[in-house]
Amino acid sequence: MRNSKLIVAVALVSLATTGFAQTEPQVAVNSAPGKVSMTGTVKTRSTVVGIEPATRTVLLKDAKGKVVQLVVSEEARNFDQLKIGDVVTAEYSQAVTVTLRKGGAPLAVNESHTLERAPLGAKPGGTASREMTIMANVTAVNHQTGAMTLKGPQGNSVDLVVQDPDQLKLIKKGDQMEVLYNEAVAISVEPQAK
Repeated sequence: MRNSKLIVAVALVSLATTGFAQTEPQVAVNSAPGKVSMTGTVKTRSTVVGIEPATRTVLLKDAKGKVVQLVVSEEARNFDQLKIGDVVTAEYSQAVTVTLRKGGAPLAVNESHTLERAPLGAKPGGTASREMTIMANVTAVNHQTGAMTLKGPQGNSVDLVVQDPDQLKLIKKGDQMEVLYNEAVAISVEPQAK
């Protein structure tokens, strides 16, 4: 069940990221001592200009005339409800919050997924989301380069550049970083306006 949810989520995300970014991504950054949050959203709108039922392929055209092919997996309900001229709207959002933690919490990765599909007989659509929380150890801080090294629960290390020197001053070797990552996509299909 978890794999099928992930497959649908990946299919939905692929629609949102296939080059149909008709609006500029809306990005916001918020910072407080020991905490940084970034969020971003992209909205797209395209029109169904072709349907190949045998291969479950849909041709979508954006307002600038760009056409892409999208293969819709069997997991997506109501493929037969699609019609040429239908309008497909997608909204994709991501958010990440990094919080400095003092103390010795265990290293961990926790992940959850949600999926809601359109009811049977309706136009295709739905929402999918994923939330992941990672606790990692700070193994090094380099104030000359502005970088810190994090070691995650699976033993891999990553170097991150901290843009704000005041934030970097708060971080010491032995501290921990809690990373909360969210992503979501919502897709709806509406009949062509008369």
